[in-house]
Amino acid sequence: MYLEIGSFQLRKWREELCGDSVQISRAGDTLVMVLSDGLGSGVKANILSTLTSKIIVTMLFGGASLADVVETVSQTLPVCRERHLAYSTFTVARVDSGGRAQLAEFDNPPVIFVRNGKRQDYQFQEYQLAGKRIRESQLILAEGDYLIMLSDGIVHAGAGGILNFGWQWQEVANYAERLCAAGNQAQDVASWIGMASEQLYEGKPGDDATVLVLQGRKSRSVTIAVGPPLRSEDDPRLAKTLAAASGKKVICGGTTSQIIAREWGERLEVDLKAQADNLPPTGKLNGADLITEGVITLAQAKQLLANGENTDNLDGASRLVEILKKSDEITFLVGRAINPAHQNPNFPLNLGLKSQLVRELAQQLEKMDKAVTVHYF
Repeated sequence: MYLEIGSFQLRKWREELCGDSVQISRAGDTLVMVLSDGLGSGVKANILSTLTSKIIVTMLFGGASLADVVETVSQTLPVCRERHLAYSTFTVARVDSGGRAQLAEFDNPPVIFVRNGKRQDYQFQEYQLAGKRIRESQLILAEGDYLIMLSDGIVHAGAGGILNFGWQWQEVANYAERLCAAGNQAQDVASWIGMASEQLYEGKPGDDATVLVLQGRKSRSVTIAVGPPLRSEDDPRLAKTLAAASGKKVICGGTTSQIIAREWGERLEVDLKAQADNLPPTGKLNGADLITEGVITLAQAKQLLANGENTDNLDGASRLVEILKKSDEITFLVGRAINPAHQNPNFPLNLGLKSQLVRELAQQLEKMDKAVTVHYF
């Protein structure tokens, strides 16, 4: 199971910074996500919530107990001179890859838990800890489950305006239930709830508002073969490794495509319809989801990712980027044979060699929270 995250934030009208803070961190098979709401709004609130969320994430990954975390947060936060309070609410979820989740909530609206398109009640215990009333829960998440965290700016939306008493928690939960029942991704659920709040505020939020969504779903993977092996006797091993891989399969490079087509006993075809002005056409091969040219296409894909450009086109680079964006686990099978064309002095130097491009592409993808593995042949 892969744990997908979506978030949406609104800052209070006429404030430069949002007083809510979100921190998400993965280490090993554990994910920690924190939503904190600082006292007031603007810069002070942002400092309080950011400090709170960073302390919680750092301590939990350091092995601290929840009691130690809450006590440290209470003693560390600066005191507001006007209200004489060091106050920042928080909701914490710590989840492992097996779906075991621990929730801790302090003064934020309750977490919305949706399973099979229906909101679920969950058991919790309440207790006093370092002068704070904490709600703690233990859950086992399954594929298709959603956890939705809210700051109180969401349930205050429309108060005194479109709605007398704001967007009540039960109404938000009903809306979230419909969004989850439709199978929306985590980011879509967060965005729809956030945009609905903005509309209720009539575009002028009276409070900072944040939605943080966790969705459990089946992990999506892709394996990408780039370049022929250094030794021709490794051609069958490369082809078998790609054939045995789960998820989508992509081949980058003309020679590589020919090798794998030969080893698979399949016919390789050129798709002239999927050709851009600056990129060679893609290919078709039974058993592969995408066949592209090598270095030029990889360089273009890297550029598209770096610039966050629209990838609605049907050319090889755009299609490769779409596959990468939608994948959680990405494996590169990189052949170390040197293409003579890359040694041509007229070859664009800024493209670099394929191994360098793969390394740079892997770094970009890791920053996008993708799990990347590179194997060399």
